Amino acid sequence: MESKAKRRVATENGDIGEDLVLATLIRNGDDLGPIVRHAFEMGRPESLLHQLKHVVKKKEVEIEELCKTHYEEFILAVDELRGVLVDAEELKGELSSDNFKLQEVGSALLIKLEELLESYSIKKNVTEAIKVSKNCVQVLELCVKFNKHISEGQFYPALKTLDLIEKNYLQNIPVRAVRMIVEKRIPIIKLHIEKKVTSQFNEWLVHIRSSAKDIGQTAIGHAASARQRDEEMLERQRKAEEQNISGLGDFAYTLDVEEIDEESILKVDLTPLYRAYHIQSCLGIQEQFWEYYYRNRLLQLNSDLQISSAQPFLESHQIFLAQIAGYFIVEDRVLRTAGGLLLAEQVEKMWDTAIAKMKSVLEEQFSHMNSATHLLLVKDYVTLLGSTLRQYGYEVGPLLETLDKSRDKYHELLSEECRQQIANVIASDTYEQMVLKKDTDYESVVLSFNLQTSDITPAFPYIAPFSSTVPDACRIVRSFIKGSVDYLSHGAHTNFYDVVRKYLDKLLIDVLNEVILNTIQSGNIGVSQAMQIAANISALERACDFFLRHAAQLCGIPIRSVERPQACLTAKVVLKTSRDEAYLALLNLMNNKLDQFMALTENISWTLEEPPQSGNDYIIEVVIYLDTLLSTAQQILPLDALYKVGNGALDHISNSIVSAFLSDSVKRFNANAVMGINYDLKTLESFADEKFHSTGLSEIYKEGSFRGCLIEARQLINLLLSSQPENFMNPVIREKNYNALDYKKVSSICEKFKDSTDGIFGSLSNRNNKQSGRKKSMDMLKKRLKDFN
Repeated sequence: MESKAKRRVATENGDIGEDLVLATLIRNGDDLGPIVRHAFEMGRPESLLHQLKHVVKKKEVEIEELCKTHYEEFILAVDELRGVLVDAEELKGELSSDNFKLQEVGSALLIKLEELLESYSIKKNVTEAIKVSKNCVQVLELCVKFNKHISEGQFYPALKTLDLIEKNYLQNIPVRAVRMIVEKRIPIIKLHIEKKVTSQFNEWLVHIRSSAKDIGQTAIGHAASARQRDEEMLERQRKAEEQNISGLGDFAYTLDVEEIDEESILKVDLTPLYRAYHIQSCLGIQEQFWEYYYRNRLLQLNSDLQISSAQPFLESHQIFLAQIAGYFIVEDRVLRTAGGLLLAEQVEKMWDTAIAKMKSVLEEQFSHMNSATHLLLVKDYVTLLGSTLRQYGYEVGPLLETLDKSRDKYHELLSEECRQQIANVIASDTYEQMVLKKDTDYESVVLSFNLQTSDITPAFPYIAPFSSTVPDACRIVRSFIKGSVDYLSHGAHTNFYDVVRKYLDKLLIDVLNEVILNTIQSGNIGVSQAMQIAANISALERACDFFLRHAAQLCGIPIRSVERPQACLTAKVVLKTSRDEAYLALLNLMNNKLDQFMALTENISWTLEEPPQSGNDYIIEVVIYLDTLLSTAQQILPLDALYKVGNGALDHISNSIVSAFLSDSVKRFNANAVMGINYDLKTLESFADEKFHSTGLSEIYKEGSFRGCLIEARQLINLLLSSQPENFMNPVIREKNYNALDYKKVSSICEKFKDSTDGIFGSLSNRNNKQSGRKKSMDMLKKRLKDFN
């Protein structure tokens, strides 16, 4: 029982607590949703409903108690409210009276107001009508203005007027018929303007193509003038360097810069193009115009790139290249100033097309040319074209490389022209030393080609050691260098000195040296000609240094760089070899001439019965010839060559004397004949000594002499005239007195030696002991030589 009572009390206490919570929430106006949701989640909605009913009952009790407490006050309030109702009825009556009076007064004002509103409406309509009329008047005025612009050919102002009508006035034209007419005419008018502008642009296309040649020629002419100014400045610089070679501080350079206004030089009128492009842009068809312009200009370019077969390329190449130059100058101006009409890629494509065609044309035309001058003319104009268009940003390298490919052919043609000129010069040469009568001749012939052998100016008239071939050949080589530099300059390579040097070497070796060698080996020259050729080659060797310096000057290379020993031309060595060849030819011709003079087997009586009192007659002619030969050689040949010539002549005479004794036509000889040859040999030895000293060779060749060339003949004569010839077999005596003699030759010659005692009348002659002793000694020598062999 107690437990049940306790549970009931607890339950009641719990319910009271929950009722308080609900009452508080309701009083505060809070949301009961969470409590309701919680009750349903817990499965106790009946408990919540019970609590709510309990709260309601409590509130009803509170209301009832509150009404009981304020009952009297409520009655008083109702009485007051009834008093207010009476006052409200009185106020309503007064308001109704006032409203009636107001209605009576406002009726007249309302009529006036309606009249005023009607007047305002009329005014608005009139204003609108005036505005519309003005619109129509403005449209008509614009139409008149438009027609005037069209009649005067002012299409851009006409289009601006038309655009103004279309955007600002067309939709505001109140008259439908007028609006429809204007709307219908606008497309027709635009089409008319487009056709007129296109027609004018087509006329400009024809005009600009015909003007392109003049534009190109003017621009190329300006480039040529600039190049000439540069070359003149370089020439002044070279002269200044030559005059002040000792130091760079003694002179100064001046650079003249001439400002050239491109616009004033090149009369390129692009106004029609700008106008057409602008109008087409206004018409909204600029992309179509871009395509139209590019297509037509490309057609013109392809037409300009065609070569006419009716005229030789040499005559038409300037017009052909100037037309192309003018074309791309115009395109560059359009690219820079026409505001997007042309794209850089399009210009580049056109230039690539032109480069490919020009390369093809030049390669074909160069292959047909057979003149270096013609090839150089075309090359010069092509490089001027390159210089001109390079200023406008075009890549001209491939074009210049095409010229570079033809340099071998150009130099071959130039070399052949020089070969013909050199051959003519040598063929017309008299092989006489040049006589220079005044210092200007000396400067133009000798100093200008570095041919002098001394820095001292000689007395005039001056006899040069060379003939006219040398300065003439030097001029030809100098012109070759100039032609080579002219072709290689302004090309793909700026440093082309090594190339010029290569072609110069080739000319000197394959042309000049070859023509000289052919002349030497032709067999149509004599001794004097061979000697003069050798002297000419020596002069040409000295000129090689001038050729190298001249090439360096023209190429803009410092002269000091070509004055090093390792910088010399290969041709210098080759010419030296050819000079040796000329010496050999000279010696052969000289020896042949000496053989004609001597003819010992015919001019000597080998079996004289009486001892001669002097030499043979031929020796006088030999000495005169040798004297003339060596005197001439002394004038025109260097001393080493003179020494070679003297040695060769006397050595040949010595060999001829020995060979005469060995000749099959000489069956026997006696001592008298040997004595005659001894006189001859002494004459030659005296001449050799005199010449060796008078020419100054004795001061240079202290260990040798001309006499030494006669040693074999002298030792043979000494042996044959010796009282004891058998001493030849003594090694000591032989080494001292007969070291130049050969055993076999001595044996053969001694076998032919027959003294006069062996003659038919030998038994009648007087013999003395000396002769008998010499005979015995000779017989002993013969026997011992026979045993030795």
